[in-house]
Amino acid sequence: MTSRRALTEAKRIVIKVGTSTLTHKTGQLNIHRIELLVRQIVDCKNMGKEVILVSSGAVGAGMSRMHLEKKPDDLIKKQALAAIGQGILIQIYGKLFGEYGQSIAQVLLTRENSIRYEQYINSRRTLLELLSCGVIPIVNENDVVATDELKIGDNDTLAATVATLVDADAVILLTDIDGLFDKDPHHFSDAMLLSEIESITPEIEKRAGGAGSRFGTGGMFTKIQAAKIATAAGIPLLIVNGKSHSIIGDVLNGAQKGTIFLSQSTHLKRKKSWLAFGKQISGSITIDRGCLKALQNGSSLLAAGIISVSDDFAAGCTIRILSEDGQEIARGITNYSSKILQQVMGHQSHEFSDLCPEQLADEAIHRDNMVLLI
Repeated sequence: MTSRRALTEAKRIVIKVGTSTLTHKTGQLNIHRIELLVRQIVDCKNMGKEVILVSSGAVGAGMSRMHLEKKPDDLIKKQALAAIGQGILIQIYGKLFGEYGQSIAQVLLTRENSIRYEQYINSRRTLLELLSCGVIPIVNENDVVATDELKIGDNDTLAATVATLVDADAVILLTDIDGLFDKDPHHFSDAMLLSEIESITPEIEKRAGGAGSRFGTGGMFTKIQAAKIATAAGIPLLIVNGKSHSIIGDVLNGAQKGTIFLSQSTHLKRKKSWLAFGKQISGSITIDRGCLKALQNGSSLLAAGIISVSDDFAAGCTIRILSEDGQEIARGITNYSSKILQQVMGHQSHEFSDLCPEQLADEAIHRDNMVLLI
């Protein structure tokens, strides 16, 4: 299947629209553009697609109502603005979608809904039921109650997480730039758009900037992280300029626009999808090249291949597994705490009794509790 054919054949699509696409430079909501977005999504539904919309703009709508020109840094103030703006935003969506006879549902998620497997499954069931009823779920993080420790993060990450939750066929991120370039197009006139990304390498990540717009929260870096989540779960992700009046229909009909990140060949099983992208990450370890090759061949992770341990975590926590060049290659549930790992890393299992008084499993991370991301 060609990279763009995956989009044309997608049945279930998660569309994320960013604050910069939904607002004017003043921070006020761009009603004209929101209406155009609604028309495109309804037409997408008329094509026989199922659509979940992940929408930014709640804080921006709150800023507009409170006549603020700058987003506050204080978390409580941002949560108050989200509380004010969320109702305004959903009211606008309800009115515009209603004009086309389309029902919507507001779904507010927190990290807690994905950390606990039971809540993860319940969130999935609710979203799938809404889709089966022909309803368009409009998803946002519940910023009013979420704390930094339990935030999913930006809406790019939320969109990719929701896509894995419902086994979506594609993710489309609507933003204010045409896609990923080989250099910053704001500073280099000869910057070239990268139409297709086969794999997300450290070099690709370095090309992504950090800070986003004045009213948004994410830059290209957050979109790269979202692409890592989606593609590892077997879902292609497209970054495209959302200011075009017909962009959704164009790309679903095969237009060569934006940057598409190619998916891995198969979807993760539900439990492994939750393990990779639902559970909270507590730390990381770095492994050597020999260990990496063994993991790619289906082996469990052994302490002998670990060369460093970062952060403080307990046994049973989910941790990142990094290559020697810093690329995240896997996630898994560790059998050892960080303290124990530091004692036994680089050693064979038959040496454990001389290094540690505790009786340990042979594997630092069993292959059944690990998800490769490359």
